[in-house]
Amino acid sequence: MVTSRNFRWTCWAALACLVVPMFASYFFDDMFSTLSHLFEHPETLALGWDAAGYGLYTSGYSVLCVFGGLIICGMLLDKWGVRITGSIFVGMMVAGAATVAWAITSGLPAGKSLSVAYAGCMFFGLGSEIAGVAVTRSIAKWFRDGPMALAMGLQLAVARLGTALALVLSPRLVAAKAPGEVYSLAETARPAFFGLMLMMAGAVLWAVFVAMDARFDREKGLSDRNRETANEDKFKFSDVLKVITNKQFIMIALLCVFFYSSIISFKKFASAILIPRFDIPVEAASWMVSMLPFATVIFAPLFGILVDKVGKGTKWMVIGAILALCAHLLLAFAPSGVRIYGYLSMVFLGFGYSLVPAAMWPSVPRIVPDKVLGTAYSLIYWIQNLGLMAFKMLAGVILGRYAASTAETYASEAGAFHVELMFVGVCVAALCLSCLLRRSASTHPELALDAPSGTKRDSH
Repeated sequence: MVTSRNFRWTCWAALACLVVPMFASYFFDDMFSTLSHLFEHPETLALGWDAAGYGLYTSGYSVLCVFGGLIICGMLLDKWGVRITGSIFVGMMVAGAATVAWAITSGLPAGKSLSVAYAGCMFFGLGSEIAGVAVTRSIAKWFRDGPMALAMGLQLAVARLGTALALVLSPRLVAAKAPGEVYSLAETARPAFFGLMLMMAGAVLWAVFVAMDARFDREKGLSDRNRETANEDKFKFSDVLKVITNKQFIMIALLCVFFYSSIISFKKFASAILIPRFDIPVEAASWMVSMLPFATVIFAPLFGILVDKVGKGTKWMVIGAILALCAHLLLAFAPSGVRIYGYLSMVFLGFGYSLVPAAMWPSVPRIVPDKVLGTAYSLIYWIQNLGLMAFKMLAGVILGRYAASTAETYASEAGAFHVELMFVGVCVAALCLSCLLRRSASTHPELALDAPSGTKRDSH
């Protein structure tokens, strides 16, 4: 049996193996975010995709997730365990990314290469989401009686560092050309191949984790038939009903939908909001919104330590929701053309984007049994994807309606204002849910939702 000291060392080594696949996944998902303007001029791309084609490609990420893939695969995760299921979907993530990279460099006609890349993005998306669930579930297992919030905060910080790296590095991998020059297939694919190499490294480290996890179970004395759920009954599909009827789980899932929609959906339209509201160029808007992932790299682990040491998780969720609401109120109602309000709103969003997840994700193992933890996280991710899809579509409809106006400048600012009104409403919903969750924590102290990490639950 390993000593306590060696056990703590192996926990951090396991976490180091787990974060790299997520870092690579986030990079690959956002590799074209700061190159999206290139697709507005398909004549300059040997690839031939236009903006609509690029939009179709990016939408492929959520297709299999939304149409049941996340729920079914989450159940398989609890049924087969993280080692088998996680390995399948880490492999799917890498294979999907490889398909996208091949499609970009294949030389196929634009329509066919787009179709192949779309299929690759679908498999990459489902693989990435289930791999993320497997990583989160594994952290909950390895840090059950330790600094779980810190571990999840570090994982989140490293993953979002992948987004930050993509935002900064991709424009340098695909250097700007003079007007009229054409970007070759190889040049366009550089971010994809860089991301693919990162994911292959992540797959190797995942294999190392699998070996560590098997040894972990042997040394903890778990049986071969039920390694993943010591002292728990085996997973049954009927257990899913207990998850979806759990009031605290419903509140956390809905909080996740509304809170993440107020930030992730906002990021997709950030330039369309920030540029007309604060009269800034594209480059300044890009740097302004990049404050969000960079902020989480610094503050997510720090807030994780806070949640571990102090507890009061639901209190931090309320504060994070308030910060997000303040940010969108500034974006909606601050004086036009005053840039400081734009930067201040990003500071508020950055703090909220770090604080709420640091408190929210470690709360899930406190309210559901370990044997359905993978299913629970998958259900939250599925609901989140549904919400993100809906609010992105609604934001696009609002902006498109005002863009049809003949007064272009007025239409841009009016569209940004009305989209922000939608996000203000989303933040109000998130704040109400966080307040309800805090009240529930007070009335159900046996769940230990506000207790420091390592505190035992009395019961489920």
